[in-house]
Amino acid sequence: MSEIDHCSFCGRPRDQVEMLIQGTDGFICNECVVRGMEIVKEELSESETFDPELLKHNKPADIKRFLDQYVIDQEVAKRSMSVAVYNHYKRLSDPLGDEEGVEIEKSNIILIGPTGTGKTLMARTIAKMLNVPFTIVDATVLTEAGYVGEDVESILTRLLQSADYDVQAAEKGIVFIDEIDKIARKGDNPSITRDVSGEGVQQAILKLLEGSIVNVPPQGGRKHPEQRMIPVNTKNILFLVGGAFEGIERNIANRLNTKVVGYGTQEKRDSIDKENLIQYVTAQDLRAYGLIPEIIGRLPVVTYLSSLSKEALRRILTEPKNALIKQYTHLFKIDGIEFTVEPKALDYIVDVSFDNKLGARALRGICEVILTDAMFDLPSQAKKKFVLTEKLALEKLSKIHVDQLKK
Repeated sequence: MSEIDHCSFCGRPRDQVEMLIQGTDGFICNECVVRGMEIVKEELSESETFDPELLKHNKPADIKRFLDQYVIDQEVAKRSMSVAVYNHYKRLSDPLGDEEGVEIEKSNIILIGPTGTGKTLMARTIAKMLNVPFTIVDATVLTEAGYVGEDVESILTRLLQSADYDVQAAEKGIVFIDEIDKIARKGDNPSITRDVSGEGVQQAILKLLEGSIVNVPPQGGRKHPEQRMIPVNTKNILFLVGGAFEGIERNIANRLNTKVVGYGTQEKRDSIDKENLIQYVTAQDLRAYGLIPEIIGRLPVVTYLSSLSKEALRRILTEPKNALIKQYTHLFKIDGIEFTVEPKALDYIVDVSFDNKLGARALRGICEVILTDAMFDLPSQAKKKFVLTEKLALEKLSKIHVDQLKK
């Protein structure tokens, strides 16, 4: 072995590595090649932040087409979100704002609809398309500062973590606050106890939505005077807010049925779709439900997601890019097993979800119950084909109670 038969990077000789690759003036071992590749990947991924120029090639119609690949139905919500997101990121690269003195306000969005209709999926898909830091926060864990629970600043802590603490990237990210209806004002009657998780949290969220510099604890948790804080400007962070708003239809119905003097009132009432009242939701209904006027004013885009029909649930199982049946087909394919599903079995899965008002979120739980035994047994067997029949689906689901699927 010559004196130069060692890695020029780590210095190890040939007999201590699996492979030495010779270059013009030295060698590199296989382990240094792998480490170098990891460093290059990491650097490239960190540089892939949102570029406003991206919007020149992705107009609202293009954003909606991208959403169509993952979200079934909900045409109104997809159109509203596409326009709001486009306008929001367009304001970040506004070439005329300084010249004309026009400052475009943020287009924060509130999504209203039953559970399992695609609110979270839409927010996640938008973030994937724009390649920006994205986080989902559950509003039910938030409380007023000083009480047991999480401060609202923890929302930005999670956004920072998703951006690898790159403040500049985080300040152009997207935050999805779920279950916003759970922090609605409990009622107009004064109480001797504080509502530390309701109206108080709404007041605290205001400063995030309107755009201000917030001092964020880098590791989350409670703030204390000696802790190092990271200042984050929320001016360019897009906030998407979602909630099921169970029972808001009653507020909508009361408003629509208010007696109005004038001609044509009865005809207008007759034209109302009583099976889908959520489509008539307005800011007035949100206020009646318990959101304070200040927070409603900072969520200018109000859109809704309707309950999914059987046809929509069936399409969700098979059509989107990441459809459930495609996922299970791929999982079985990795083990060399050909997986197919009979149409009647798909219809039965849809019927279970629809009849029990479980929404699209429960489809995976239903499929897991049906397919768990097959995924356990088949990889160890010689069998290379598996067909899911209606009889098998019925047999597996008959062993559990429907309440288990709601979890």
